[in-house]
Amino acid sequence: MKQCLRCQRTYSDDALNFCLEDGEMLTAYFQEPPPQFTADPPPTVMMNEARITNPGSWPAQPPSSPPAPWQAQQVQGQPGVHAPFAISTPNQTLAITSLGLGIASVTIGWCCSTGLLLSPAALITGFIALSQIKKNPSSFSGRGLAIGGIVTGTVYLSVLVLIIVIYGIAIIGGGLGSIH
Repeated sequence: MKQCLRCQRTYSDDALNFCLEDGEMLTAYFQEPPPQFTADPPPTVMMNEARITNPGSWPAQPPSSPPAPWQAQQVQGQPGVHAPFAISTPNQTLAITSLGLGIASVTIGWCCSTGLLLSPAALITGFIALSQIKKNPSSFSGRGLAIGGIVTGTVYLSVLVLIIVIYGIAIIGGGLGSIH
């Protein structure tokens, strides 16, 4: 059986979903309430004494000083607007590029001699980044990144020159030994 909640009319046709008088959706209706699951009630535990959440016998602590106030920073491009949690990120693009090129020259630069292109690019962008940082340190940062790019680019070039020199000496030494 189904019942309309608005007009309280009951219908015995289970295929009917809406009330024929007011169009309200029908809900299942039970003439007898379904048997309820009865469980034993949970046991009641009585505590002997009340909990003390803030005992007065704790040792007194010296009053702590208030935390240091945040220094308000001025948001770039908006005079007079202060954002206490705004962190300005200086321009580090060339320094990051230099380091990335330097690392790429040392790691994948040996494949097809791509390091011959990557290493000088790392050196050039690193020196440009250091120059910008030196001229305007408030706008540019990343000195360590630029130095890292210069060092890795130099490492690749020096190892490559060392390999060429050793290979040249081996060829010349081997060529002189075959003259005898």
